[in-house]
Amino acid sequence: MPATPTANGRKMSGGGETEPPPPRLATLPARAKLERMIQVARGHKKALVLTHDNPDPDSLASAVALAQLLRERADVAEARVAYSGLIGRAENIALVKVLRLPVVPISQVDLDEYDLLGLVDTQPPTGNHAVPPRLRREVDIIIDHHPLRDESLEAPFADVGGDYGSTSTMLVEYLRAARLEPSTEVATALFYGLKADTRDLGRETTPTDIDTYLWLFPRADKQLLGQIEHPELPARYFQMYHTAYERAKVYGDTAIVTDLKEVYSPDMVAEVAERLMFLEGMKWSLAYATFRNQLFLSLRVKDRRMNAGRLIREICGDYGGSAGGHGSMAGARIPLSGRANQRKAIKRELVHRFLDAFGVADERPVALLSAPSP
Repeated sequence: MPATPTANGRKMSGGGETEPPPPRLATLPARAKLERMIQVARGHKKALVLTHDNPDPDSLASAVALAQLLRERADVAEARVAYSGLIGRAENIALVKVLRLPVVPISQVDLDEYDLLGLVDTQPPTGNHAVPPRLRREVDIIIDHHPLRDESLEAPFADVGGDYGSTSTMLVEYLRAARLEPSTEVATALFYGLKADTRDLGRETTPTDIDTYLWLFPRADKQLLGQIEHPELPARYFQMYHTAYERAKVYGDTAIVTDLKEVYSPDMVAEVAERLMFLEGMKWSLAYATFRNQLFLSLRVKDRRMNAGRLIREICGDYGGSAGGHGSMAGARIPLSGRANQRKAIKRELVHRFLDAFGVADERPVALLSAPSP
């Protein structure tokens, strides 16, 4: 039985013994990681790089940058980027349109045509991507700034579990190690991806993120960036916020929860959860909505004693779907079935579990629009 290399460099032999693993990829210098990735990718002809479902700017920018690396440094003849779900938020639509990013819906590609598979800003165990279960153990390259999922280390190359505020930061490290200058469009996408995920360097930011920001700043097109950050918005966007504010409830003086009912794009849920955290005194924000028979939840946390990603997995893990995130922000997607009253019961149960975790389950809720100002 031949030895099989994994992301940890461990080799499993037929005799059942293992060699002591070297340090994880995430701990190695960028140049060493680049060389390992090139070694894994070289010899392949067609690569497909996938984002997570309903991709955000960080995921889109990272995927495009990885595709460029594979073409120009690993000699892969074709490297394509695909996504599943929707690009629905106005800023994200503008990102792809203004920068003409070469990304396509997963429906336009045949996975079996590609001999190299990459995954960015997510990991196979999360399920928040287009890789079917039969191929999850065949993902070759994983680059993600989210907390490590142990199963990811079975991939030939898995740079996960490092200390970064965005996956865009990680891809810039690779570009710099490869001495590869990104195009203005790719640099602008990476800059916006970093800005969006760290909220302008104000959230879960590391020194590497700051250095990357400064490296990208002169390379990004500020005029194009302005078009992305301030796009025209459809009427339904404002209608959605009307619903969000009208249905928002404040618990005590630390938590706010809103039910958006049905949304036109699932990434709106995260935007609303983020926005509600601007309410004075809030430590927890939860927004949820349905979209195509699925329940999407987004959580924001300011209390450093609480890990949002761990909490949302603990609460939503028994309901199927996928869940995960960072220390201060997380999301989940749960399949819905059955009658309307059964769906309502699931929502009530989930909200109660969150309120209990927040420590406000016994508080009488007050409608946001009726809440007194301090």
